[in-house]
Amino acid sequence: MNDTELLNATEFQVIADGGLDRHRTLLTAVPVAPFYVNFGTESYRGGALPEAEFFARLRAGTPHPTSSQPSPGDYAELYRMVGGEVALTITIARGLSGSYNAAEQARALVPEARVYIHNSQTLSAAQAFQVHAAETARATGQPLSTALRWIEQVSEETELFFTLNNLEYLRRGGRIGRVAAAVGGFLNIKPVVTVDKSTGTYVNVARGRSWKGAIEALARQVTQRYGVGTPLRVALLVGENPADAEQLLNIIKQSHPIIWTETVAVNQVLAVHTGPEAVGLAVAPGVWRWEK
Repeated sequence: MNDTELLNATEFQVIADGGLDRHRTLLTAVPVAPFYVNFGTESYRGGALPEAEFFARLRAGTPHPTSSQPSPGDYAELYRMVGGEVALTITIARGLSGSYNAAEQARALVPEARVYIHNSQTLSAAQAFQVHAAETARATGQPLSTALRWIEQVSEETELFFTLNNLEYLRRGGRIGRVAAAVGGFLNIKPVVTVDKSTGTYVNVARGRSWKGAIEALARQVTQRYGVGTPLRVALLVGENPADAEQLLNIIKQSHPIIWTETVAVNQVLAVHTGPEAVGLAVAPGVWRWEK
């Protein structure tokens, strides 16, 4: 099948990876190539541990867990499952993980598979928005080309922000230098982080000098991006304490009508790096493009 035939295909299945945070009221119930959480020699598929046990072990840090990406074999298993349909694979940002490369390598294991791999340039709830766009196109009989256009439109209008109360987890996971973590802890600085869409990597865009201040700074980033009064769709992400997400939403409501919102716990693979005290969101303006 050439590229034109691939893009014109109306029979395709959407696949994601373990960077995705599923949402009950979005179309995100798609097959997933798993990430793994590793405690020393013990390895678990992301989400396999009960939440209370996971956070207890994360806090104990003996040993501190690591995360690992899906293998080519994980993707190959999904490609075989899709069968003769096109496998539209939406991965976490290449700048954050080798998941995209594993998806590419799996082609050689299943040469008969028809695969289109899309680098989301993001993760978590923002990745979920893109999966929802693709699944909406599939459910309404649209061709792959339309699904990709809707994904790109969603990407353009969506931002992901998060903050965390303890930089030690980023340091342990190798995502921040020891000195930066020590200084941040000493000064009680909490970063507000987003994903640079041009590189698919984390960048610091603001900071707070307390946990409350960091949540307020995150909310200000939303209003700065979209403007006061803009109606928003808000997918909230939280660690161990749901009240953090409620506090963030209440601040945003002071400047924006909320036309859709849902709160989910950030997945365990991401929580390895953010720690138990984290809050974030994926946010976009108004209704979905295809509903206008």
